[in-house]
Amino acid sequence: MYYKKLHLLLVIALFSLFFTQFSFAKTAKEIDSAVDIAIEKFKQDIDGSEGFLPRVKGYLVFPRVIKAGIIFGGKYAEGALRINGQTQHYYEMSAASVGFQAGAQEYSMLIAFISEKALNNFVRSNGWEAGIDGSITAADWGENIDLSTISFEKSIVAFIYQEKGLMASISIAGTKFRRIAP
Repeated sequence: MYYKKLHLLLVIALFSLFFTQFSFAKTAKEIDSAVDIAIEKFKQDIDGSEGFLPRVKGYLVFPRVIKAGIIFGGKYAEGALRINGQTQHYYEMSAASVGFQAGAQEYSMLIAFISEKALNNFVRSNGWEAGIDGSITAADWGENIDLSTISFEKSIVAFIYQEKGLMASISIAGTKFRRIAP
């Protein structure tokens, strides 16, 4: 009985921590500053990114994605959509999951819109969900591959970098994106 109460309290704490906008809400200036730093780290960590970013139609950057769970889990982040290097809109990303999972992780994510159509569909929607409203390819490459030489088949590609912590997997499917006004 004690463990059921403890588990219920943990679930309530996780959901209140990850799914309340007030606990993480940042100002536009704070988000832009963190996005600038995340883009610089992306350029440092990924060969060819300097040539790749100007070729895409836009990119959505989440400098700090926090994911945690024990059976029930969630992730949350705030970021900015940049078009031609300028912030156009701010977004939050959230997801909930149930299953065999334990741990906590923090990472940065950059989602590149390769085609104008994919970017426009994303911007027009509110409450866009990966896997339902659009298919995102999670980029996977070796250390010696130059990103600027790769052509992607999908029109949206996600890059996960600056990983810290331990979690069994990173999934983008089922993740919801919603425009915010910080």
